[in-house]
Amino acid sequence: MRKRFKNVLLPGVTIEKAVAEGKCLTRWEERVIFVDGVAPGDVADIKIIRKKKNYLEAIPEKIITPSPLRTEPFCSHFGTCGGCKWQHIEYKHQLEFKRQQVIDNLERIGKIPFPEVKPTIASEKSQYYRNKLEFTFSNRRWLEAAEISTGEVIDRNGLGFHKPRQFDKVVDLKHCYLQAEPSNDIRLWLRNYAYEHKLEFYDIRQKQGFLRNLIIRTSSTGEIMVILQVGQDLEELQVLLAAMYQQFPQITSLQYVVNTKGNETFFDLEVKCFAGRDHILEGMEDLKFRIGPKSFYQTNSDQALRLYQLVRDLAQLKGSETVYDLYTGTGTIALFLARNAAKVVGFEQVPEAIADAKINAEWNLIQNATFYTGDIKEVLKPEISKKHGKCDVLITDPPRAGMHEDVIREVLQLLPDKIIYISCNPATQARDLSLLDENYKIESIHPIDMFPHTHHVESVVSLQKKL
Repeated sequence: MRKRFKNVLLPGVTIEKAVAEGKCLTRWEERVIFVDGVAPGDVADIKIIRKKKNYLEAIPEKIITPSPLRTEPFCSHFGTCGGCKWQHIEYKHQLEFKRQQVIDNLERIGKIPFPEVKPTIASEKSQYYRNKLEFTFSNRRWLEAAEISTGEVIDRNGLGFHKPRQFDKVVDLKHCYLQAEPSNDIRLWLRNYAYEHKLEFYDIRQKQGFLRNLIIRTSSTGEIMVILQVGQDLEELQVLLAAMYQQFPQITSLQYVVNTKGNETFFDLEVKCFAGRDHILEGMEDLKFRIGPKSFYQTNSDQALRLYQLVRDLAQLKGSETVYDLYTGTGTIALFLARNAAKVVGFEQVPEAIADAKINAEWNLIQNATFYTGDIKEVLKPEISKKHGKCDVLITDPPRAGMHEDVIREVLQLLPDKIIYISCNPATQARDLSLLDENYKIESIHPIDMFPHTHHVESVVSLQKKL
């Protein structure tokens, strides 16, 4: 950063609008400034913290005149924890900003014709809506200013979420509003047990330590999965797990992973079941889904149902169609649609997910579903159509990176009559839609809010093949 921009304080700046990634926009000397932690309509003193090629980044130093869009945050960790960065903005306005985010990406990146974007479908629950949370142990927890000012020796162990831009720091959570109980009870009990028994919290810098990561999954059927990840296979582990299971006998599945790698991903590691089943059950209408430790399932169960119902409505299946479901995961969308179609074919790269999908089909007595595992751009070939018949409706729900260009090329070879594109990233969705534009027109666009109090938005786009 050139010296003239370093820590420059700009007084009385008016915040113009919300933009991507939860930031807001203002301008100074014809320069665009992206500001964290403010709301459109705020008048604030802001400090520039970073210079990029085409813009500046800033943080608020003081709110002079609060925006009428503001509301009082409900969490004591707001502003420190990066989990719910929009708590200070009324929920109805969050929905408007998310809709605008979809529009902005279609205009700026897609640059193709599109109809009016529908209002964002709100989440009925704006608190305690998540069915999965992942917490990190650290021996370098984030210290609040009040703690530092005491001058006392402070225990640095903590269990919570990573502090934004501080990879080695976690915010030690007292209460989290994202997941219903017993999530908080389990986390706090485990932290206190570790304190009392002097168990070692992980040191991410040195890549050593015992307690490393905690995952809690819950389901709408009332079942609970707990996965404890440790950096060492010590005798204390079995004692700890036994104590946890005794304290929380309602846990359906208690599992653990010994991970000596440099990162916390465990998809390539063995997950061992200590007590209960190796899975939990999730329900959706009259269907039941098996959720294993490595399974993907939409994190907001209630909104997932609304999302799948929307997809079913948009698909307009008559019972004679062949449906392809790309990035099918554990087959939830495929199986949700199977009873309305002649045949569904799901494609997924993760073998464990496809194993769950096949089991889910058996459990739900669905016999017209077939699943393939492998890199989708490799398995989605013309031979598939020869075996299963012409694809009438294609559902695609890719990861944040969007669809690989080779996958889009294969889709254009298949030429289904209808495509329903579900995306958690409107930017990559807009990019992909521009590649599909030659053969498809957009019929409707439906934002849906899966993550209240964050900038994230799901976008469901229905496309029809051009005549």
